[in-house]
Amino acid sequence: MKPRVRERPLSPHLQVYSWQVQMVSSILHRATGMALAFGGLAFAYALVALASGPERWEVFTACAGSIFGKIVLFGFSWALAYHLINGIRHLLQDAGLGFEIPEFIRSSLISIIGSVVLVVVVWIFVLMYWGQP
Repeated sequence: MKPRVRERPLSPHLQVYSWQVQMVSSILHRATGMALAFGGLAFAYALVALASGPERWEVFTACAGSIFGKIVLFGFSWALAYHLINGIRHLLQDAGLGFEIPEFIRSSLISIIGSVVLVVVVWIFVLMYWGQP
């Protein structure tokens, strides 16, 4: 008779773990890094459009000024802010600071909340001074 084999995953999966802020901050750091890579390509396209003449630049600015374009720009600016703040957090950890669990949780929350506050303040400033009516 064959021994009974227990059906279980070969390695732990997301269903096994409970979500914690440290886990979310790690996932967000990787995701925002990928978003910034794609945003860099969009920035390169903007520079090519600018160098290609007024017609191409108008097409680009019309796309960037649309509702969808503004949502993408807001998301890109949040990704930049989060990646910057969380990168500073990682630099501090590389220096040996913030490895205690309460400090680690606090720095993860600061990265998430701080990036949201920073990007909202920047967008309010931009829309107040350079926004369209």
